[in-house]
Amino acid sequence: MALRGHLWTLMPRLQRSLRSPRVRLGEAWSCVVVDPVLGDVRLTGVLHVPEGAREAVVLVHGLGGSADSDYLRIAAAAAARTGMASLRLSLRGADGLGEDYYHAGLIDDLTAALRCSDLARFERLYLLGYSLGGHVTLRLAATADSPRLAAVAAVCAPVDLRRTSEIIDRRLAAAPYRIYLLSALKVIYAAVAARRAVPHPVELVQKIRRMRDWDDLVVAPRYGFDGALDYYARMSVGPLLGDLRVPTLMISTLHDPMVPAETVAPWLGRVPEALTVRWIDEGGHLGFPDDVDLGLALAGGGRSFENQILTWLRHK
Repeated sequence: MALRGHLWTLMPRLQRSLRSPRVRLGEAWSCVVVDPVLGDVRLTGVLHVPEGAREAVVLVHGLGGSADSDYLRIAAAAAARTGMASLRLSLRGADGLGEDYYHAGLIDDLTAALRCSDLARFERLYLLGYSLGGHVTLRLAATADSPRLAAVAAVCAPVDLRRTSEIIDRRLAAAPYRIYLLSALKVIYAAVAARRAVPHPVELVQKIRRMRDWDDLVVAPRYGFDGALDYYARMSVGPLLGDLRVPTLMISTLHDPMVPAETVAPWLGRVPEALTVRWIDEGGHLGFPDDVDLGLALAGGGRSFENQILTWLRHK
Protein backbone atom coordinates (compact mmCIF):
# COMPACT_ATOMS: atom_id res chain seq x y z
CA MET A 1 0.00 0.00 0.00
CA ALA A 2 2.93 2.34 0.62
CA LEU A 3 4.06 1.76 -2.96
CA ARG A 4 0.55 2.52 -4.20
CA GLY A 5 0.66 5.79 -2.28
CA HIS A 6 3.78 6.78 -4.22
CA LEU A 7 2.20 5.74 -7.52
CA TRP A 8 -0.94 7.73 -6.77
CA THR A 9 1.27 10.73 -6.01
CA LEU A 10 3.36 10.58 -9.16
CA MET A 11 1.06 9.24 -11.89
CA PRO A 12 -1.78 11.74 -11.45
CA ARG A 13 0.78 14.55 -11.59
CA LEU A 14 1.86 13.32 -15.02
CA GLN A 15 -1.75 12.93 -16.12
CA ARG A 16 -2.67 16.41 -14.89
CA SER A 17 0.25 17.93 -16.78
CA LEU A 18 -1.20 16.42 -19.95
CA ARG A 19 -4.85 17.25 -19.42
CA SER A 20 -4.92 20.41 -17.29
CA PRO A 21 -6.28 23.47 -19.16
CA ARG A 22 -3.64 25.00 -21.40
CA VAL A 23 -5.43 28.27 -21.99
CA ARG A 24 -4.95 30.96 -19.38
CA LEU A 25 -8.30 30.79 -17.68
CA GLY A 26 -8.67 34.30 -16.33
CA GLU A 27 -6.68 37.50 -16.17
CA ALA A 28 -3.53 38.51 -14.31
CA TRP A 29 -4.34 39.74 -10.80
CA SER A 30 -2.29 41.50 -8.15
CA CYS A 31 -2.67 43.20 -4.81
CA VAL A 32 -0.45 44.46 -2.01
CA VAL A 33 -0.07 42.99 1.46
CA VAL A 34 1.57 45.16 4.10
CA ASP A 35 4.35 43.23 5.83
CA PRO A 36 5.48 44.46 9.28
CA VAL A 37 9.15 44.16 8.26
CA LEU A 38 9.29 44.85 4.52
CA GLY A 39 6.31 47.14 4.06
CA ASP A 40 4.40 46.64 0.81
CA VAL A 41 4.75 43.16 -0.73
CA ARG A 42 3.07 42.47 -4.05
CA LEU A 43 1.02 39.31 -4.51
CA THR A 44 0.02 37.97 -7.91
CA GLY A 45 -2.37 35.40 -9.25
CA VAL A 46 -4.98 34.67 -11.89
CA LEU A 47 -8.61 35.81 -11.50
CA HIS A 48 -11.42 34.30 -13.57
CA VAL A 49 -14.95 35.68 -13.32
CA PRO A 50 -17.70 33.95 -15.33
CA GLU A 51 -20.58 36.17 -16.31
CA GLY A 52 -23.09 36.45 -13.49
CA ALA A 53 -20.83 34.86 -10.86
CA ARG A 54 -21.94 35.66 -7.30
CA GLU A 55 -19.47 33.46 -5.42
CA ALA A 56 -15.70 33.11 -5.60
CA VAL A 57 -13.18 30.56 -4.41
CA VAL A 58 -9.55 31.41 -3.62
CA LEU A 59 -7.27 28.52 -4.58
CA VAL A 60 -3.98 28.12 -2.70
CA HIS A 61 -1.06 25.99 -3.92
CA GLY A 62 1.28 23.72 -2.01
CA LEU A 63 4.97 24.01 -1.15
CA GLY A 64 6.98 24.72 -4.28
CA GLY A 65 3.85 25.42 -6.33
CA SER A 66 2.29 28.59 -7.71
CA ALA A 67 -0.88 29.95 -9.29
CA ASP A 68 0.04 27.97 -12.41
CA SER A 69 0.21 24.58 -10.65
CA ASP A 70 -1.74 21.99 -12.59
CA TYR A 71 -4.11 21.11 -9.74
CA LEU A 72 -5.06 24.79 -9.35
CA ARG A 73 -5.78 25.13 -13.06
CA ILE A 74 -8.03 22.06 -12.91
CA ALA A 75 -9.82 23.42 -9.84
CA ALA A 76 -10.31 26.80 -11.53
CA ALA A 77 -11.81 25.09 -14.58
CA ALA A 78 -14.16 23.13 -12.32
CA ALA A 79 -15.23 26.36 -10.61
CA ALA A 80 -15.89 27.98 -13.99
CA ARG A 81 -18.13 25.10 -15.02
CA THR A 82 -20.30 25.74 -11.96
CA GLY A 83 -20.46 29.48 -12.62
CA MET A 84 -18.17 30.30 -9.70
CA ALA A 85 -15.34 32.82 -9.92
CA SER A 86 -11.86 31.71 -8.90
CA LEU A 87 -8.64 33.38 -7.80
CA ARG A 88 -5.53 31.24 -8.18
CA LEU A 89 -3.24 32.86 -5.64
CA SER A 90 0.55 32.70 -5.66
CA LEU A 91 1.82 33.00 -2.11
CA ARG A 92 4.48 35.68 -1.80
CA GLY A 93 7.50 34.86 -3.96
CA ALA A 94 5.97 31.79 -5.58
CA ASP A 95 5.63 33.70 -8.84
CA GLY A 96 9.44 34.03 -9.05
CA LEU A 97 9.38 37.84 -8.97
CA GLY A 98 11.50 38.00 -5.82
CA GLU A 99 9.14 39.99 -3.59
CA ASP A 100 9.62 37.69 -0.58
CA TYR A 101 9.15 34.06 0.46
CA TYR A 102 6.35 32.41 2.42
CA HIS A 103 5.98 29.85 5.19
CA ALA A 104 3.32 27.36 6.29
CA GLY A 105 1.71 29.58 8.90
CA LEU A 106 1.62 32.90 7.05
CA ILE A 107 -2.04 33.83 6.74
CA ASP A 108 -1.45 37.48 5.79
CA ASP A 109 -1.41 36.72 2.04
CA LEU A 110 -4.77 34.96 2.23
CA THR A 111 -6.27 37.74 4.32
CA ALA A 112 -5.11 40.34 1.81
CA ALA A 113 -6.55 38.35 -1.10
CA LEU A 114 -9.93 37.93 0.62
CA ARG A 115 -10.08 41.68 1.31
CA CYS A 116 -8.98 42.82 -2.15
CA SER A 117 -11.34 45.06 -4.08
CA ASP A 118 -11.61 42.54 -6.94
CA LEU A 119 -13.45 40.12 -4.65
CA ALA A 120 -15.68 42.75 -3.03
CA ARG A 121 -18.44 42.14 -5.58
CA PHE A 122 -19.06 38.54 -4.49
CA GLU A 123 -21.66 37.59 -1.90
CA ARG A 124 -19.80 34.53 -0.61
CA LEU A 125 -16.11 33.60 -0.57
CA TYR A 126 -14.47 30.21 -0.10
CA LEU A 127 -10.92 28.94 0.35
CA LEU A 128 -9.55 25.72 -1.10
CA GLY A 129 -5.95 24.94 -0.18
CA TYR A 130 -3.71 22.10 -1.26
CA SER A 131 -0.91 20.61 0.88
CA LEU A 132 0.94 23.54 2.51
CA GLY A 133 -1.76 25.81 1.09
CA GLY A 134 -4.24 23.67 2.98
CA HIS A 135 -2.32 24.24 6.19
CA VAL A 136 -2.37 28.00 5.68
CA THR A 137 -6.08 27.78 4.90
CA LEU A 138 -6.81 25.82 8.08
CA ARG A 139 -4.77 28.24 10.15
CA LEU A 140 -6.69 31.23 8.80
CA ALA A 141 -9.99 29.45 9.48
CA ALA A 142 -8.92 28.85 13.09
CA THR A 143 -7.32 32.18 13.94
CA ALA A 144 -8.82 35.01 11.88
CA ASP A 145 -12.25 36.58 11.47
CA SER A 146 -13.23 36.93 7.82
CA PRO A 147 -16.91 37.93 7.74
CA ARG A 148 -17.50 37.03 4.08
CA LEU A 149 -15.65 33.70 4.23
CA ALA A 150 -18.39 31.07 4.16
CA ALA A 151 -16.41 27.80 4.19
CA VAL A 152 -12.96 26.34 3.55
CA ALA A 153 -11.46 23.06 2.36
CA ALA A 154 -7.97 21.61 2.73
CA VAL A 155 -6.59 18.74 0.65
CA CYS A 156 -3.65 16.63 1.92
CA ALA A 157 -2.74 19.33 4.41
CA PRO A 158 -0.08 18.79 7.07
CA VAL A 159 -1.19 19.73 10.57
CA ASP A 160 1.99 18.85 12.50
CA LEU A 161 4.88 20.69 10.85
CA ARG A 162 7.57 19.11 13.01
CA ARG A 163 6.54 15.49 12.43
CA THR A 164 5.95 16.05 8.73
CA SER A 165 9.35 17.70 8.30
CA GLU A 166 11.08 14.88 10.20
CA ILE A 167 9.53 12.23 7.99
CA ILE A 168 10.37 14.01 4.75
CA ASP A 169 13.95 14.46 5.96
CA ARG A 170 14.53 10.97 7.34
CA ARG A 171 12.66 8.49 5.19
CA LEU A 172 14.57 7.28 2.17
CA ALA A 173 11.38 6.95 0.15
CA ALA A 174 10.67 10.65 0.70
CA ALA A 175 14.02 11.78 -0.71
CA PRO A 176 12.72 12.53 -4.25
CA TYR A 177 9.98 14.75 -2.83
CA ARG A 178 12.42 16.56 -0.55
CA ILE A 179 14.80 17.23 -3.45
CA TYR A 180 11.94 18.53 -5.58
CA LEU A 181 10.58 20.83 -2.86
CA LEU A 182 13.94 22.26 -1.90
CA SER A 183 14.92 22.92 -5.49
CA ALA A 184 11.74 24.96 -6.02
CA LEU A 185 12.25 26.88 -2.78
CA LYS A 186 15.85 27.69 -3.66
CA VAL A 187 14.72 29.31 -6.91
CA ILE A 188 12.41 31.57 -4.91
CA TYR A 189 15.20 32.44 -2.47
CA ALA A 190 17.63 33.29 -5.27
CA ALA A 191 15.06 35.63 -6.83
CA VAL A 192 14.62 37.41 -3.50
CA ALA A 193 18.39 37.63 -2.99
CA ALA A 194 18.71 39.39 -6.35
CA ARG A 195 16.52 42.22 -5.03
CA ARG A 196 17.34 42.66 -1.34
CA ALA A 197 19.40 41.44 1.58
CA VAL A 198 18.67 37.88 2.72
CA PRO A 199 19.69 35.99 5.89
CA HIS A 200 22.39 33.89 4.19
CA PRO A 201 24.31 33.88 0.90
CA VAL A 202 22.63 32.06 -1.95
CA GLU A 203 25.64 29.75 -2.20
CA LEU A 204 25.06 28.51 1.36
CA VAL A 205 21.33 28.03 0.88
CA GLN A 206 21.96 26.06 -2.30
CA LYS A 207 23.74 23.46 -0.14
CA ILE A 208 20.70 22.81 2.08
CA ARG A 209 19.62 19.17 1.90
CA ARG A 210 16.96 18.95 4.64
CA MET A 211 13.65 20.71 5.21
CA ARG A 212 14.65 21.28 8.85
CA ASP A 213 17.74 23.19 7.68
CA TRP A 214 15.65 25.28 5.30
CA ASP A 215 13.35 26.25 8.14
CA ASP A 216 16.30 26.94 10.46
CA LEU A 217 18.36 29.02 8.03
CA VAL A 218 15.74 30.66 5.83
CA VAL A 219 12.28 30.78 7.42
CA ALA A 220 13.23 31.36 11.06
CA PRO A 221 15.45 34.46 10.66
CA ARG A 222 13.11 36.11 8.16
CA TYR A 223 10.02 35.73 10.35
CA GLY A 224 11.47 36.05 13.83
CA PHE A 225 11.31 32.45 15.00
CA ASP A 226 13.92 31.04 17.36
CA GLY A 227 14.85 28.28 14.92
CA ALA A 228 12.84 25.60 13.14
CA LEU A 229 11.45 23.98 16.29
CA ASP A 230 10.02 27.28 17.47
CA TYR A 231 8.49 27.82 14.03
CA TYR A 232 6.89 24.37 14.06
CA ALA A 233 5.54 24.79 17.58
CA ARG A 234 4.05 28.22 17.00
CA MET A 235 2.64 27.69 13.51
CA SER A 236 1.36 24.08 13.39
CA VAL A 237 -2.41 24.12 13.03
CA GLY A 238 -3.09 20.76 14.71
CA PRO A 239 -3.59 22.23 18.20
CA LEU A 240 -5.92 24.88 16.75
CA LEU A 241 -8.42 22.65 14.94
CA GLY A 242 -10.86 22.98 17.82
CA ASP A 243 -10.97 26.73 17.18
CA LEU A 244 -12.25 26.60 13.58
CA ARG A 245 -14.57 29.54 12.94
CA VAL A 246 -16.18 28.46 9.65
CA PRO A 247 -17.33 25.11 8.20
CA THR A 248 -14.20 23.24 7.18
CA LEU A 249 -13.58 20.16 5.04
CA MET A 250 -10.34 18.20 5.45
CA ILE A 251 -9.45 15.52 2.89
CA SER A 252 -6.48 13.24 3.60
CA THR A 253 -5.24 9.95 2.18
CA LEU A 254 -4.23 6.94 4.25
CA HIS A 255 -1.10 6.32 2.17
CA ASP A 256 0.13 9.86 1.53
CA PRO A 257 3.96 9.63 1.29
CA MET A 258 4.49 13.35 1.98
CA VAL A 259 1.91 13.97 4.71
CA PRO A 260 1.58 10.52 6.32
CA ALA A 261 -1.66 9.65 8.09
CA GLU A 262 0.31 9.13 11.31
CA THR A 263 1.06 12.87 11.40
CA VAL A 264 -2.58 13.89 10.92
CA ALA A 265 -4.75 11.33 12.72
CA PRO A 266 -3.58 12.12 16.28
CA TRP A 267 -5.00 15.63 15.96
CA LEU A 268 -8.43 14.39 14.89
CA GLY A 269 -9.34 12.47 18.03
CA ARG A 270 -12.03 14.96 18.97
CA VAL A 271 -13.35 16.50 15.77
CA PRO A 272 -15.08 19.84 16.35
CA GLU A 273 -18.56 20.43 14.95
CA ALA A 274 -17.22 22.79 12.30
CA LEU A 275 -14.89 20.16 10.83
CA THR A 276 -15.79 17.46 8.30
CA VAL A 277 -13.02 14.89 7.74
CA ARG A 278 -12.73 12.48 4.84
CA TRP A 279 -10.02 9.82 4.57
CA ILE A 280 -9.33 8.30 1.14
CA ASP A 281 -7.90 4.81 1.02
CA GLU A 282 -6.93 4.81 -2.67
CA GLY A 283 -4.75 7.82 -3.35
CA GLY A 284 -1.47 9.60 -2.68
CA HIS A 285 -0.39 13.19 -2.15
CA LEU A 286 -2.75 15.32 -4.26
CA GLY A 287 -3.40 12.28 -6.44
CA PHE A 288 -6.71 10.41 -6.51
CA PRO A 289 -8.74 8.08 -8.75
CA ASP A 290 -11.01 9.84 -11.22
CA ASP A 291 -14.04 8.11 -9.70
CA VAL A 292 -13.18 8.84 -6.07
CA ASP A 293 -16.28 9.29 -3.89
CA LEU A 294 -15.79 11.64 -0.97
CA GLY A 295 -19.01 10.48 0.65
CA LEU A 296 -20.37 13.99 1.04
CA ALA A 297 -23.89 13.02 -0.05
CA LEU A 298 -24.50 16.18 -2.05
CA ALA A 299 -26.39 16.34 -5.31
CA GLY A 300 -25.41 18.49 -8.24
CA GLY A 301 -22.11 19.96 -9.37
CA GLY A 302 -20.72 16.82 -11.05
CA ARG A 303 -18.78 13.91 -9.63
CA SER A 304 -15.18 14.90 -10.20
CA PHE A 305 -12.96 15.33 -7.15
CA GLU A 306 -12.95 19.11 -7.51
CA ASN A 307 -16.69 19.36 -8.15
CA GLN A 308 -17.49 17.39 -5.02
CA ILE A 309 -15.44 19.82 -2.93
CA LEU A 310 -16.90 22.92 -4.59
CA THR A 311 -20.44 21.59 -4.13
CA TRP A 312 -19.75 20.98 -0.44
CA LEU A 313 -18.43 24.53 -0.04
CA ARG A 314 -21.47 26.04 -1.71
CA HIS A 315 -23.87 24.13 0.55
CA LYS A 316 -22.36 25.65 3.70
